This record gives sequence, structure tokens and C-alpha cells, in this order.
Amino acid sequence: MQNPLNIDKLFEPLELSPQLQLKNRIVMAPLTRSMADDELVPTEAMADYYARRADAGLIISEATLIAQEGQGYPNTPGIYSSQQISQWQKVTQGVHAKGGKIFSQLWHTGKASHSIYHDGEQPMAPSAVAVEGRVPRVKDLYYETPRVMTQEDIDRVIGLYVKAAENALEAGFDGVELHGANGYLIDQFLHWDSNRRDDQYGGNSENMARFLFQVLDAVTAVIPANLVGLRLSPYAYFNLKPDNRDKAVFDYLLPLLNRYGLAYIHTGMFKDRKIDLLECTVTQYIRKHYQGTVIASGGYEVKSAMQTLEQADADLIAIGRPFIANSDYVEKVQQNKPLTPYTEDMLATLY
Repeated sequence: MQNPLNIDKLFEPLELSPQLQLKNRIVMAPLTRSMADDELVPTEAMADYYARRADAGLIISEATLIAQEGQGYPNTPGIYSSQQISQWQKVTQGVHAKGGKIFSQLWHTGKASHSIYHDGEQPMAPSAVAVEGRVPRVKDLYYETPRVMTQEDIDRVIGLYVKAAENALEAGFDGVELHGANGYLIDQFLHWDSNRRDDQYGGNSENMARFLFQVLDAVTAVIPANLVGLRLSPYAYFNLKPDNRDKAVFDYLLPLLNRYGLAYIHTGMFKDRKIDLLECTVTQYIRKHYQGTVIASGGYEVKSAMQTLEQADADLIAIGRPFIANSDYVEKVQQNKPLTPYTEDMLATLY
């Protein structure tokens, strides 16, 4: 049967960096599964789950905690203990044995957390502004007002990102992605709704971007910049309220990212759509300001992926839920086989 779409571009290789050659343009998006054990250690089932998807050009791991203090969901894996590093080695070995590449997404939830994860202490954030609504995956629990991060907190957390990046390479990951999107800690500094500070980390675009650049500077001082990716949400839509002033922050910071030589910038959206404030999709907005490799993410299917690549709006396409439902997603797309539809009950098992 002839393919209804010309999918050849999806299967073109791409050089992410001199040491990283991707075999196709399909990225497995980071997908929080909450399947680690109670010590937040990856399991054998997780290793098998990732290995089954190693035919993606690149896998980005589920969001992985740089420290237990960053936890905001149950049973999310960390990369700060020796046991966690050892188990992640089984994951990366399984992916590499099948010719795949995998990055670790480094994560701190900031105020998108609750005191149940912190021995009764409040989670911390740039400012004392609570996330609205319920804590995910925990019954009848609402978010609390976080405590304001001190300079000591900020310095310590930057160090935690550095150590986590080093641990990720020790665990065999091909690189790391800093999770600077979706209303988590780094993103909380970048939006006016969550950043009400009046010190060097708030009040204007330069100050609000300072924490991100300090993390980037520290991480790229210990591992090559072309092994570091960054996920960003220029438009606040999850855990945050949008504010028109946010655009100026990203107008400022995106061009400055060109100086780093990063592996890529990754769109952090559940649905990559046109945003009136940006006058284009979030990926198109990032592409307008950033000259390096761009990963589009947010509800993409084969047709929209092809259109985005053909329009040169992105270089790689991240696929999320279809990868949960189809461990053989890449093969099915390449051979024009029907995909198994995603359903929420699939979240209970690592297929």
C-alpha cells in the first residue's frame, strides 16, 4: 500500500552534535508515568519500556528529579542516589543495545508540589504564589502557598542541577534536557504570574531570566553544551496564569540562547497551537528567535509532523501519547500500519 503522505523527511538522519547522530527525526517526548519504586528508583519494567522504543531518533526520558526536594508527583524517578544511577544504567544500556539515543530530562517541580513530599515543609518557589487546583495523582489534596526561595536556596539548587547532569552522563545518558517548561521551577522564574520578586531575580526580563542562565552556565561548565537541551514554554498555560508581559521575557532570553551551542530547544506545550500574543504557534515563535535545532512538541500526528518539517518550523518532532500506545510507533509509521489509539487506562501499565 502506498503511503498517503510523503514521510521521507521524518526518516532523514540528523546530526544533533558531532558525537550524536540521530537515525530519524522522531523524538519520544518525555512522559511522566510515576512508575518508579518507593525510593524513586527506576525499575526493570522501565528499562524494558524504553528499550522497546529505541527506534526513535531520540528518546527524552520522563521528567527525572535532581533531588528529592524537587518531587511533586508520586513515584517519579530521581537521579541523585547511587541506586538510581545504577538502575538508569540498565535503561540506557537497553536503549543503546538497540541503537537508540536517550537524554535525561532534569526536573525540579518548585511550587507544583505539596508538603506531603517534604516531611511537612512547604515546597519552595520564586514567590509565595500557590498553584491553583488539586495536586495530581493524589486524592483530595490541594496545592499550598510555597515559601520564597532564598539566595542560599537558589545557589544550592543550581548545584543540584550540575550534579544531576554529571550523574546522568555517569548513568550512560547521551545528554540532558533541562526542564524549563510547564510551570515547574525554572519556568516559574520566567513568568510574571509566579515571579513577583523585587531582587536580582525579578521585576524585569533580564532579572527573570537570570536563574535559567545561571543553571545553564553552571551545567555547561561541566558537560559539553552540545549535550544539553532545554525545554521552554514561552506561553504560560499549565500551573501558571498567562500574562502579556511574559512575551518580553522570552523575546529577551531566546536570542541569548544562541550563544551556547546547545543540542536543541524543545517546545513545552500539550497542544502546539497559534497563540494570539505570539502571533504564531509556540514552535514557530521559538524558531523565529533561535537559530539552532528545534524540537516541536504538543499533540503532533504524522500529517502535522510532516507539515512542520516541510515548513522548516522545526527539525525534530516529539511524539507523546502515541508512543505510550505503540511501542513500535516508528515501525508502524514507516510501514503505514494503523496505530493503536491511546486511552487513559494505558497509564496503569508500562507496555
